[in-house]
Amino acid sequence: MVRQVFTGSMIHPDETGEIVFKESVTILVEDGKIIDVTENPDQEKIDDFHADEVNNLSPGQFIVPGFIDGHIHAVQFPNLGLGYDKTLFDWLEAYTFPLEKQYTDQQFAEKVFDIVVRRGLQTGTTTASYFSCLYTEACVILAEKCSQFGQRAFVGKPNIDVPRDNGYYESTEKSIETTKAFIKAVEEIGNPLVRPIITPRQALKCTIELMQELAKIAKEKDLHIQSHVNETKDEVERVKEEFGDTCTAVYDSTGLLTNKTILAHGIYLEDSELNTLAKRGTGIIHCPTSNINLKSGLCDVRRLKANNINVGLGTDVSAGSSYSILDEMRSVLHVSNSLFLTGHDNVPFDYKDAFFMATLGGAKALTIEDKVGNFMAGKEFDALVIDLNAENNLLDNFTDYTLEENLQRFIYSGDDRNIVSVYVKGRKVK
Repeated sequence: MVRQVFTGSMIHPDETGEIVFKESVTILVEDGKIIDVTENPDQEKIDDFHADEVNNLSPGQFIVPGFIDGHIHAVQFPNLGLGYDKTLFDWLEAYTFPLEKQYTDQQFAEKVFDIVVRRGLQTGTTTASYFSCLYTEACVILAEKCSQFGQRAFVGKPNIDVPRDNGYYESTEKSIETTKAFIKAVEEIGNPLVRPIITPRQALKCTIELMQELAKIAKEKDLHIQSHVNETKDEVERVKEEFGDTCTAVYDSTGLLTNKTILAHGIYLEDSELNTLAKRGTGIIHCPTSNINLKSGLCDVRRLKANNINVGLGTDVSAGSSYSILDEMRSVLHVSNSLFLTGHDNVPFDYKDAFFMATLGGAKALTIEDKVGNFMAGKEFDALVIDLNAENNLLDNFTDYTLEENLQRFIYSGDDRNIVSVYVKGRKVK
């Protein structure tokens, strides 16, 4: 049994979504689980806890929940910053699929995934939902790296069974077989923080038979599901031509829409699709940087939220040009402001809205809000210590800023140098 105490300033969303600012709290953690959060506690209570480790935050420091990246392609990391002169389908063919074929080389996979997981933790991503590649061995390496470095993760082996000219696909039978083998291999790692996630690449890349079988596996094994939906207008039209219906209807008819399903993008969802997603409890992962880079569109997240859909954030590397959720929060605000300036009658999001999406919002989208997302007693301690006095950071404290002002400054102008400590289930991973 390991007992930890954290004292200092704390910022987190409460269960209603309101961002709470506390100047002085003590958080008691036992074996990675939050036992108690007390404002202005007396020393006797701390002493009686008999902690193995006491962490007293310094002036200028505050603690926040760990960031959740709900959509990231780990295999695409080497292509960061490439191909943004193209649109989605051309970018996939020119850069993405050729790169993903390289992961038959397990040494290459080891090298890339080692960096991917460590960089994610460095920038405060305590939970990530990963797309890997078609190759089971490489996918297992990614899961092992998450376990090794202590990141909470959902790791997916994408499924593609529609034939492609470059050979980057599997037969339906092999896709099902390799998926089952991958799930078994991840389970054998034996780390409850690292879970397999069923990952049909996209409706246009999978047959109905494959999607149906993947839905059955997810139901039998009680697994999460992830995919893409309505990222571009071109995609929406192609799906209707291929299936005679919307992408959401295709997923729903095959059993892929559940309350453990997350779908990336959702820019061009029709009203009927929003109703279906809300009914199924399916979450959307907003990837604004990716959508801007590939000129896919501007997602009206307020419309999604108005239809009772949980929305988290995703970096969508490498269509997204940064693996930092902090950068993604800024893109949320830029997209929201752009929608407002171009005639939408929405009230633009502010930094508190972006902070919520990066923490409890992401947890709700992934239906893991019972475990993480804020600092409620009974949840697991995934946390970041932010320091606005960190050495060589880009912020200078010219006056005594309020805690609320410091969160705003960090979101708009901070970077990973301000993230001085990262904890996942109580384990210090940075």
